[in-house]
Amino acid sequence: MWQQIIWNDEPDGNIAHIEEHGLTVDDVEHVLANPDSNSVSRSSGLPCVFGTTPDGRYILVVYEAVDADTIYPVTAYEVPEP
Repeated sequence: MWQQIIWNDEPDGNIAHIEEHGLTVDDVEHVLANPDSNSVSRSSGLPCVFGTTPDGRYILVVYEAVDADTIYPVTAYEVPEP
């Protein structure tokens, strides 16, 4: 699993982007640490994981692998449970 998650708090960074979808850094980090399944984003071709936030929402987290130990979450949003 990853050792580092890169967060960008610039106005156009990934924190603002996930917050636009009603999610927090904690929500995303929880799902990244406890994924239900792994996949590939149909729209971007990037890797992604599915999982449940601490408050019970089922989300998708799309990320870029920076290197073997580091990822950059690109986006995250609520999706229907399978």
